[in-house]
Amino acid sequence: MDAYLPILILLILGLLFAALSFVASTFLAPKKKPTAAKIAPYECGIVPEVEPPSRFPVRFYLVAMIFIIFDIEVVFLYPWAVIFRQLGSFGLVEVVVFAAVVFVAFLFLISNGAFSWGPVVRLTPGVPARTSSSTIARISGRPGGPVTAAGVPVSTGTPGQAA
Repeated sequence: MDAYLPILILLILGLLFAALSFVASTFLAPKKKPTAAKIAPYECGIVPEVEPPSRFPVRFYLVAMIFIIFDIEVVFLYPWAVIFRQLGSFGLVEVVVFAAVVFVAFLFLISNGAFSWGPVVRLTPGVPARTSSSTIARISGRPGGPVTAAGVPVSTGTPGQAA
């Protein structure tokens, strides 16, 4: 039991530090109310022209997971490279099979469009290529609906009606 006493003391000190940090920040933090200027988005003094998305698209997380998978693959390649000469041809065959499996999975993700970030909308020069329909409406002055590659609205009503 005496061997665990330093660990118990360290655990108690850590918990006390965390609790006292929360209490101190509650009492010492400024209590000013946010103003419009404080909560406004700020990018080097430039007001943003495109609204931020309400949430990240799922494809963002897919790309992040793909990155982690390849990062883990590289982590496994370092120990293999250190003992490559000891493993001989068996080690070479095993790492080629491992890399082939990961590469086939990568090709599968590309074929399913894991890196496609949505439709490309081309309007006029100076307008971002990927925009939402509300941004298109605000920039072009047209209702946010489907447009052709030349930026002309696609008619969705009866002939003779404007889009």
